[in-house]
Amino acid sequence: MKNKTLAAWLTFLGGPLGLHRIYLFGWRDIWAWLLPLPTALGAYGMERALTLGQDDVLSWVLIPFIGFTVAACALNAIIYGLKSPEQWNAQFNPQADAQASAGQTHWLTVMAVAVSLLLGTTVLMSSIVFSFQRYFEFQIEAARLISQ
Repeated sequence: MKNKTLAAWLTFLGGPLGLHRIYLFGWRDIWAWLLPLPTALGAYGMERALTLGQDDVLSWVLIPFIGFTVAACALNAIIYGLKSPEQWNAQFNPQADAQASAGQTHWLTVMAVAVSLLLGTTVLMSSIVFSFQRYFEFQIEAARLISQ
């Protein structure tokens, strides 16, 4: 039986690596295998920014990938945590009773939703701000080159 609390925490903590998809849908889920790609691209962008500096254009294109992936996984954790026991068990435990304990909401589920909301929003807004800041700095630099 798939536990809603465990799924919410796996989605938040291991979501960018696809761990929640493997837990919920199995090893044959294509999204579980594709989800680490934007995470790896974002991590590569962060590594480039650390070694080459913040003026590296490719790094500021790649870094938001990890932010948006983390934010999407946090949103998914919120959705999983807020599902009613009937909806959860119908989708992930169809053989179980509609009120089975695996789909019940506990304090750990509420904590997963709260942490996902707090950190997911922070990561999403930071990614958006970083992207726009780098874009506008690039545009200003291009305008300076044109005006000289």
